Amino acid sequence: MTSEPTFEEAQRELEQIVQKLESGQAGVEEAIALAERGEQLYRLCAAKLESAEGKVEELSRRPEAG
Repeated sequence: MTSEPTFEEAQRELEQIVQKLESGQAGVEEAIALAERGEQLYRLCAAKLESAEGKVEELSRRPEAG
């Protein structure tokens, strides 16, 4: 069982996929697999960002102690 990558790990992998696809180094089948993995990573990163934004908003609504 593999654990979910951190935002930074997912972003790094996504950047590598984009570079490989843009360079034209991947064949058709590999390009399709890379695009599918890229979509998974994009959704993961977007979800993590959305979660972080929600936490920041929640924290900003809390009254300051002191």
